[in-house]
Amino acid sequence: MAARSRGTELGSDFIKTSTGKETVNATFPVAIVMLRAIRDFFWKTGNKVGFKPAGGIRTAKDSLAWLSLIKEELGDEWLKPELFRIGASSLLSDIERQIYYHVTGRYAAYHDLPMS
Repeated sequence: MAARSRGTELGSDFIKTSTGKETVNATFPVAIVMLRAIRDFFWKTGNKVGFKPAGGIRTAKDSLAWLSLIKEELGDEWLKPELFRIGASSLLSDIERQIYYHVTGRYAAYHDLPMS
């Protein structure tokens, strides 16, 4: 059966760990259950469902852990924006700080970064 890149028989393109507004947000134990359900659904139907961990992902290091989890559980095909997105509004600031450090050798002051 040829796999479709998006959509399911029930109409969902993505499942999401949370809204990011709760006290407890994206956690690895819950994500593993969700990712394995996505994988099982794909094996059964050939339909790919995306995944979006949201909330509690604040640093570039956090995002790398999530990328590794996706790769291990679902494979490289899911490491695309069509199938994997990180819900982390505060992550941009950390990535910007890390790039600044890589380029200058020092961490930026608050006023150095326009997105902060």
